[in-house]
Amino acid sequence: MALLAGCEGAVDTGSPTGGDRAAADGHAVSPLENPDGTEPGLAPLTGEADRTAAVGLVEKVTTKGRGPKTGYARDEFGYAWKDTADGVPLARNGCDTRNDLLERDGQEVRFRSGSNCVVVAMTLADPYTGRTIEWRKEDASEVQIDHVVPLSYGWQMGASRWSKEKREQLANDPLNLIPVEGRANSAKSDSGPAAWLPPNKRVRCAYAVRFAQVAVKYEMPVTTADKRMMLEQCGG
Repeated sequence: MALLAGCEGAVDTGSPTGGDRAAADGHAVSPLENPDGTEPGLAPLTGEADRTAAVGLVEKVTTKGRGPKTGYARDEFGYAWKDTADGVPLARNGCDTRNDLLERDGQEVRFRSGSNCVVVAMTLADPYTGRTIEWRKEDASEVQIDHVVPLSYGWQMGASRWSKEKREQLANDPLNLIPVEGRANSAKSDSGPAAWLPPNKRVRCAYAVRFAQVAVKYEMPVTTADKRMMLEQCGG
Protein backbone atom coordinates (compact mmCIF):
# COMPACT_ATOMS: atom_id res chain seq x y z
CA MET A 1 0.00 0.00 0.00
CA ALA A 2 1.19 3.46 -0.69
CA LEU A 3 0.14 7.04 -0.16
CA LEU A 4 -1.48 8.78 -3.06
CA ALA A 5 0.69 11.85 -3.36
CA GLY A 6 3.02 13.71 -5.66
CA CYS A 7 0.77 14.75 -8.57
CA GLU A 8 2.55 17.82 -9.79
CA GLY A 9 1.11 20.91 -11.36
CA ALA A 10 -1.92 23.14 -11.09
CA VAL A 11 -5.49 21.87 -10.93
CA ASP A 12 -6.90 21.38 -14.39
CA THR A 13 -9.93 23.42 -15.39
CA GLY A 14 -10.70 21.35 -18.46
CA SER A 15 -13.62 19.07 -19.12
CA PRO A 16 -14.20 16.00 -16.96
CA THR A 17 -14.47 12.51 -18.35
CA GLY A 18 -17.27 10.15 -17.45
CA GLY A 19 -20.30 12.28 -18.34
CA ASP A 20 -22.92 12.82 -15.64
CA ARG A 21 -22.65 9.44 -13.93
CA ALA A 22 -23.09 9.46 -10.18
CA ALA A 23 -20.77 7.47 -7.93
CA ALA A 24 -22.62 4.22 -7.26
CA ASP A 25 -22.29 0.45 -7.24
CA GLY A 26 -23.41 0.58 -10.88
CA HIS A 27 -19.95 1.81 -11.87
CA ALA A 28 -18.25 -1.11 -10.14
CA VAL A 29 -17.71 -4.52 -11.71
CA SER A 30 -17.90 -7.91 -10.02
CA PRO A 31 -14.44 -9.42 -9.48
CA LEU A 32 -15.76 -12.61 -11.06
CA GLU A 33 -16.33 -10.64 -14.28
CA ASN A 34 -13.05 -8.76 -14.00
CA PRO A 35 -10.29 -11.38 -13.82
CA ASP A 36 -7.56 -9.08 -15.13
CA GLY A 37 -8.43 -6.09 -12.96
CA THR A 38 -8.84 -3.63 -15.81
CA GLU A 39 -12.45 -2.75 -14.95
CA PRO A 40 -13.37 -0.44 -12.05
CA GLY A 41 -14.36 -1.07 -8.49
CA LEU A 42 -15.43 -4.07 -6.47
CA ALA A 43 -19.13 -4.79 -6.89
CA PRO A 44 -20.86 -6.86 -4.17
CA LEU A 45 -21.56 -10.55 -4.84
CA THR A 46 -25.11 -11.28 -3.74
CA GLY A 47 -26.53 -14.07 -5.90
CA GLU A 48 -26.28 -17.73 -4.92
CA ALA A 49 -24.52 -18.66 -8.15
CA ASP A 50 -21.90 -15.95 -7.68
CA ARG A 51 -21.28 -16.95 -4.09
CA THR A 52 -20.91 -20.59 -5.12
CA ALA A 53 -18.38 -19.54 -7.76
CA ALA A 54 -16.60 -17.39 -5.17
CA VAL A 55 -16.24 -20.30 -2.76
CA GLY A 56 -14.88 -22.45 -5.58
CA LEU A 57 -12.24 -19.87 -6.38
CA VAL A 58 -11.17 -19.40 -2.75
CA GLU A 59 -10.92 -23.17 -2.38
CA LYS A 60 -8.14 -23.13 -5.02
CA VAL A 61 -5.88 -21.06 -2.77
CA THR A 62 -3.16 -23.02 -0.98
CA THR A 63 -2.12 -22.39 2.61
CA LYS A 64 1.04 -22.18 4.70
CA GLY A 65 2.32 -20.34 7.74
CA ARG A 66 3.29 -16.69 7.48
CA GLY A 67 7.05 -16.33 7.34
CA PRO A 68 9.25 -13.61 8.86
CA LYS A 69 9.29 -10.05 7.57
CA THR A 70 13.09 -10.05 7.66
CA GLY A 71 14.57 -8.24 4.66
CA TYR A 72 11.32 -6.67 3.51
CA ALA A 73 11.49 -3.19 2.00
CA ARG A 74 9.15 -1.47 -0.44
CA ASP A 75 12.08 -1.07 -2.85
CA GLU A 76 12.27 -4.85 -3.19
CA PHE A 77 9.13 -4.50 -5.34
CA GLY A 78 10.58 -1.78 -7.56
CA TYR A 79 10.02 1.94 -7.31
CA ALA A 80 6.43 2.93 -6.68
CA TRP A 81 3.97 2.97 -9.57
CA LYS A 82 6.46 2.28 -12.35
CA ASP A 83 4.91 2.12 -15.81
CA THR A 84 7.43 -0.41 -17.10
CA ALA A 85 6.57 -3.48 -15.03
CA ASP A 86 6.22 -6.11 -17.74
CA GLY A 87 3.51 -8.76 -17.76
CA VAL A 88 0.63 -6.74 -16.30
CA PRO A 89 -2.24 -4.82 -17.93
CA LEU A 90 -1.84 -1.06 -18.48
CA ALA A 91 1.97 -1.22 -18.37
CA ARG A 92 4.01 0.89 -20.78
CA ASN A 93 1.10 3.15 -21.71
CA GLY A 94 2.97 6.33 -20.81
CA CYS A 95 1.08 6.83 -17.55
CA ASP A 96 2.20 5.61 -14.14
CA THR A 97 0.27 2.88 -12.32
CA ARG A 98 -1.21 5.19 -9.69
CA ASN A 99 -2.83 7.49 -12.23
CA ASP A 100 -4.01 4.51 -14.30
CA LEU A 101 -5.92 3.29 -11.25
CA LEU A 102 -7.43 6.70 -10.48
CA GLU A 103 -8.67 6.99 -14.04
CA ARG A 104 -9.98 3.40 -13.96
CA ASP A 105 -12.06 3.77 -10.80
CA GLY A 106 -12.80 7.48 -10.67
CA GLN A 107 -15.78 9.27 -12.16
CA GLU A 108 -15.91 12.88 -13.32
CA VAL A 109 -12.12 12.58 -13.67
CA ARG A 110 -10.12 15.75 -14.29
CA PHE A 111 -6.52 15.80 -15.48
CA ARG A 112 -3.74 18.30 -14.96
CA SER A 113 -3.78 21.01 -17.59
CA GLY A 114 -1.95 19.78 -20.67
CA SER A 115 -1.94 16.14 -19.51
CA ASN A 116 -4.11 13.15 -20.32
CA CYS A 117 -2.53 11.17 -17.49
CA VAL A 118 -2.11 13.05 -14.20
CA VAL A 119 -5.42 12.96 -12.31
CA VAL A 120 -6.04 16.02 -10.12
CA ALA A 121 -9.73 15.58 -9.23
CA MET A 122 -12.38 12.86 -9.34
CA THR A 123 -15.37 11.32 -7.62
CA LEU A 124 -14.66 7.92 -6.06
CA ALA A 125 -17.21 5.39 -4.86
CA ASP A 126 -15.02 3.75 -2.22
CA PRO A 127 -15.90 0.04 -2.01
CA TYR A 128 -14.25 -0.45 1.39
CA THR A 129 -16.39 2.07 3.28
CA GLY A 130 -19.31 2.71 0.95
CA ARG A 131 -18.48 6.43 0.99
CA THR A 132 -18.57 8.72 -2.00
CA ILE A 133 -15.38 10.80 -1.93
CA GLU A 134 -14.95 14.04 -3.86
CA TRP A 135 -11.19 13.86 -4.16
CA ARG A 136 -8.81 16.71 -5.00
CA LYS A 137 -5.07 16.46 -5.15
CA GLU A 138 -4.73 19.14 -2.47
CA ASP A 139 -6.08 16.49 -0.06
CA ALA A 140 -4.07 13.66 -1.57
CA SER A 141 -4.11 11.38 1.46
CA GLU A 142 -7.91 11.17 1.49
CA VAL A 143 -7.61 8.50 -1.22
CA GLN A 144 -4.86 5.89 -1.24
CA ILE A 145 -4.16 2.95 -3.53
CA ASP A 146 -4.56 -0.31 -1.64
CA HIS A 147 -2.56 -3.40 -2.50
CA VAL A 148 -5.29 -5.99 -1.87
CA VAL A 149 -2.58 -8.51 -1.05
CA PRO A 150 -0.15 -6.24 0.83
CA LEU A 151 3.42 -6.33 -0.40
CA SER A 152 4.86 -7.23 3.00
CA TYR A 153 2.26 -10.00 3.29
CA GLY A 154 3.40 -11.29 -0.10
CA TRP A 155 7.01 -11.09 1.05
CA GLN A 156 6.21 -13.28 4.05
CA MET A 157 4.24 -15.74 1.90
CA GLY A 158 7.04 -16.40 -0.59
CA ALA A 159 7.75 -13.23 -2.58
CA SER A 160 11.09 -12.90 -0.79
CA ARG A 161 12.25 -15.72 -3.07
CA TRP A 162 10.71 -14.40 -6.27
CA SER A 163 12.54 -12.65 -9.08
CA LYS A 164 12.54 -8.85 -9.01
CA GLU A 165 10.38 -8.88 -12.14
CA LYS A 166 7.65 -10.93 -10.49
CA ARG A 167 7.66 -8.70 -7.41
CA GLU A 168 7.29 -5.64 -9.64
CA GLN A 169 4.32 -7.30 -11.31
CA LEU A 170 2.57 -7.86 -7.98
CA ALA A 171 3.19 -4.24 -6.97
CA ASN A 172 1.79 -2.79 -10.21
CA ASP A 173 -0.85 -5.30 -11.26
CA PRO A 174 -4.29 -3.61 -11.47
CA LEU A 175 -5.78 -6.88 -10.24
CA ASN A 176 -4.09 -6.17 -6.90
CA LEU A 177 -4.83 -2.43 -6.72
CA ILE A 178 -7.93 -0.49 -5.63
CA PRO A 179 -8.26 3.24 -4.82
CA VAL A 180 -9.96 3.52 -1.43
CA GLU A 181 -10.46 5.85 1.52
CA GLY A 182 -7.08 6.65 3.05
CA ARG A 183 -8.11 5.93 6.64
CA ALA A 184 -9.39 2.46 5.72
CA ASN A 185 -6.19 1.70 3.86
CA SER A 186 -4.08 2.81 6.82
CA ALA A 187 -6.17 0.72 9.20
CA LYS A 188 -5.61 -2.36 7.06
CA SER A 189 -1.84 -1.95 6.99
CA ASP A 190 -0.35 -5.33 5.93
CA SER A 191 -3.16 -7.45 7.37
CA GLY A 192 -4.62 -10.55 5.79
CA PRO A 193 -8.39 -11.18 5.76
CA ALA A 194 -8.38 -12.87 9.16
CA ALA A 195 -7.20 -9.62 10.78
CA TRP A 196 -8.91 -7.03 8.58
CA LEU A 197 -11.92 -6.85 6.27
CA PRO A 198 -13.55 -3.84 4.60
CA PRO A 199 -15.93 -2.01 6.96
CA ASN A 200 -18.55 -2.19 4.19
CA LYS A 201 -19.92 -5.70 4.78
CA ARG A 202 -21.59 -5.78 1.36
CA VAL A 203 -18.23 -6.13 -0.42
CA ARG A 204 -16.54 -8.59 1.91
CA CYS A 205 -17.17 -11.61 -0.31
CA ALA A 206 -15.99 -9.65 -3.36
CA TYR A 207 -12.88 -8.62 -1.41
CA ALA A 208 -12.20 -12.27 -0.54
CA VAL A 209 -12.54 -13.18 -4.22
CA ARG A 210 -10.10 -10.46 -5.29
CA PHE A 211 -7.61 -11.57 -2.61
CA ALA A 212 -7.97 -15.13 -3.93
CA GLN A 213 -7.59 -14.06 -7.56
CA VAL A 214 -4.26 -12.43 -6.78
CA ALA A 215 -3.09 -15.40 -4.72
CA VAL A 216 -3.97 -17.88 -7.47
CA LYS A 217 -2.43 -15.77 -10.26
CA TYR A 218 0.88 -15.45 -8.40
CA GLU A 219 0.82 -18.97 -6.96
CA MET A 220 0.98 -17.42 -3.51
CA PRO A 221 -0.36 -19.25 -0.44
CA VAL A 222 -2.31 -17.56 2.34
CA THR A 223 -2.50 -18.52 5.99
CA THR A 224 -5.05 -21.10 7.08
CA ALA A 225 -6.84 -18.46 9.16
CA ASP A 226 -7.01 -16.10 6.18
CA LYS A 227 -8.45 -18.76 3.89
CA ARG A 228 -11.03 -19.74 6.49
CA MET A 229 -12.12 -16.11 6.85
CA MET A 230 -12.30 -15.68 3.07
CA LEU A 231 -14.58 -18.70 2.78
CA GLU A 232 -16.79 -17.45 5.58
CA GLN A 233 -17.41 -14.17 3.77
CA CYS A 234 -18.91 -16.02 0.82
CA GLY A 235 -20.86 -18.60 2.84
CA GLY A 236 -18.35 -21.41 2.42
